Amino acid sequence: MLELVHVGKSYPSARDQDGVRVLKDISLKVEKGQSLVIVGPSGSGKSTLLNIIGALDRPTSGQVLFDGRDLAGLDETELARIRNRQIGFVFQLHHLLPQCTVLENVLVPTLAGGKRSSAAETRDRAVELLDSVGLKEFLVRRPGELSGGQRQRVAVIRALINRPKLLLADEPTGSLDREASENIADLLIELNRSEQVTLIVVTHSLGLAGRIGHVMELREGMLTGGSS
Repeated sequence: MLELVHVGKSYPSARDQDGVRVLKDISLKVEKGQSLVIVGPSGSGKSTLLNIIGALDRPTSGQVLFDGRDLAGLDETELARIRNRQIGFVFQLHHLLPQCTVLENVLVPTLAGGKRSSAAETRDRAVELLDSVGLKEFLVRRPGELSGGQRQRVAVIRALINRPKLLLADEPTGSLDREASENIADLLIELNRSEQVTLIVVTHSLGLAGRIGHVMELREGMLTGGSS
């Protein structure tokens, strides 16, 4: 479903005419329904790699193939449509809208890109997903009334509302305590199974990585195979 072919990423530098190389010749294949964790120290390029996979950034070299389409060959309108409908994002900070309720936050991604379901069907899916993570009684609460773990669960459900093929999580437990981190890990594992969504997580937490799926390491811009 996803393939990276000799992907590299450099940023301009006043000191080096070749720029600063963040990613070096990365090739990777991810099958439908697979769960993959990418670990590495801070500054190793994990978030850059995830942004390239999620079409938030473009590689300097190489190809990113998503369902056989090279993302580098698509214009911004097509990329926006893919990001909205086929890729879900979960970040370290939940980025919920403080003025909106839990239910409204979950439904935000459905407002763009055209409707594939009726409003009633979409709302029912949102309520069902929130119920599955123990948040049905919080539908009309606002983010400020929730704990950090609860807010992150809302963010995960928001990422799933449009039934994406690929779910990307960037340090999803980085701002949470141990118990909340374990709950989010359990949630990602369960959703990978129940929603049959392909899952890629980047983290510096080896404890989280070992629970979720196949582990690879990004170090000095290069990706190496780890353990399953």
